[in-house]
Amino acid sequence: MIPGKPGSAEVAEVPEPDPADGAILVEGLLVGICGTDAEIIRGYGVPPAGAQRLIIGHESLGRVIEAPPGAPVRAGDLVMGVVRRPDPVPCPACAADQWDFCENGEYTERGIKSLNGYGAVRWRIEPRFAVPVPAQLGDVGVLTEPASVVAKAWEQIDKIAARAPRSGKVALVVGAGPIGLLAALLGVQRGFEVHVLDRVSDGPKPGLVADLGATYHHGAVADLAMKPDVVVECTGVGELVIELAGRVAAAAVICLAGISSGTRTLPVNLDKVNADMVLENAVIFGTVNAALRNYEQAVAALVKADPAWLARLISRRVPLSGWTRALDRQPGDVKVAVDLTK
Repeated sequence: MIPGKPGSAEVAEVPEPDPADGAILVEGLLVGICGTDAEIIRGYGVPPAGAQRLIIGHESLGRVIEAPPGAPVRAGDLVMGVVRRPDPVPCPACAADQWDFCENGEYTERGIKSLNGYGAVRWRIEPRFAVPVPAQLGDVGVLTEPASVVAKAWEQIDKIAARAPRSGKVALVVGAGPIGLLAALLGVQRGFEVHVLDRVSDGPKPGLVADLGATYHHGAVADLAMKPDVVVECTGVGELVIELAGRVAAAAVICLAGISSGTRTLPVNLDKVNADMVLENAVIFGTVNAALRNYEQAVAALVKADPAWLARLISRRVPLSGWTRALDRQPGDVKVAVDLTK
């Protein structure tokens, strides 16, 4: 697609992947579609230098065709690719392989910023950025990238929460999209009493939450009869962020993992928000992207999960020949994937 040009999404023949892109050659199997891909059409993405079009696809799953000696995968293995690449300077964060904390913004990202993505029948990747996917995961391995985002979120939540003794283990996840459901999964795996709040009352989401062993709520934050110790906000809706700041337990941790594309102006009593946060020793922080270890944490979490439950997250598949249908949200969609083999 051409970033910023609606209607430019298409299927096209392109040259074979350049060996300079990586020594590992991969047959593309699936690519997940998310809100970022829709944002690219609205102007978020950046094509490679000198190009007009960007091959999208940052949620990847493929099978290795060839790999050099010493690579973390070999021919026949399932693999997915890290999204972000460190900046060329590099900044202190990128130099420490913490490219998710890049200071200067000069990073690149497969399928998003200055690098073509994984939405192709063949792609290449550097061994350093190849993440092995256990064969037992099969197609649900395409959930590794979104799971890495919430693995990083929970890693940071755990570190921040360790600053104070606490007796409560109640977690609230706001938003029951793929990120929210995976955040709930990792919360359950950590032994939290997990609640998920979403605006819909029907479709597959309530059942997915219930079968996870969590509690589903629909409606407003004000209707919740709880004060969570941990909040993972996955919608990016500004009103919810403000409401949550005054409805958490002492020493609570609020993680913001969603970004809204809206431009609404909200009247906010910042003095009250400030008082709520200070008096309750609360912390609010934002998180985006993931480091290599977070991808590995994501794989471990997916392996521990019920494979049938994970499979239900992939609610719709479209063939590569008609991949643009994946951009059109339909009732009942959770995670939509493009089958690159069809």
